[in-house]
Amino acid sequence: MPPPTNRFKQALTEGKRQIGCWLSFADPTAAEVMGTAGFDWLVIDGEHAANDIRSIRDQLMALEASPSHPVVRVPIGETWIIKQVLDAGAQTVLVPMVDSAEQARELVRACRYPPFGTRGVGAAAARATGFGAIPDYVATADDQICLLVQVESRKGIDALDEILEIEGIDGVFIGPADLSTDMGLKGDSADAAVQAVIADALSRIRAAGKAPGVLGLNDAATQGYLDMGAQFLAVGIDLLILARNARALSEKWIRAQPT
Repeated sequence: MPPPTNRFKQALTEGKRQIGCWLSFADPTAAEVMGTAGFDWLVIDGEHAANDIRSIRDQLMALEASPSHPVVRVPIGETWIIKQVLDAGAQTVLVPMVDSAEQARELVRACRYPPFGTRGVGAAAARATGFGAIPDYVATADDQICLLVQVESRKGIDALDEILEIEGIDGVFIGPADLSTDMGLKGDSADAAVQAVIADALSRIRAAGKAPGVLGLNDAATQGYLDMGAQFLAVGIDLLILARNARALSEKWIRAQPT
């Protein structure tokens, strides 16, 4: 018996657009609630949210019955953490700060079992195998792992064509905030120069047969990235959704009322 089909990877391969959202609360209940919203995919953020391997595992469990596919963003592109999140049951991994083809090749290897990669074989005790209930996991898992790399620096943009040549990378996600900051614009991703770089990158990613992805935090940015051809697009962050709605509610019923 093989592991479950990675429906997110399958959708990307078929060229289908996938709309997602970020999970930053590091909490399984919040993840479960977001899993009812109807997004195609949800990012469990291990880079900037207060996650560890246990909270990542708990959110994977919370999303198991959800139609939203969980994508785990690891804090850094290291073999040890990729091994842990895959064993915890993640089938799609997003790796930040990928600046070179050499780095990207090592990430592909980290997601694959020997002899094609370096992933450790401890599957019998792993949640990914149902704790041994999927006997064919090691033989078949590689095909269901989806690797997404983040290119979010000038160095990464310069190396993009080389990164796109690497087999085993399913998609490339452009990080507007980091890219704009590296370009000297302090996070101003709406700047025309940044938008031009993003548009060119998304076009090159699609032309190479990979899925282009990006994050938009307002309607204008989101629509702009859709028009640029983004295939997997995150349209918000759960924490910001709560904060903005809570502030709007407060404004409506407290601050805007006459004293």
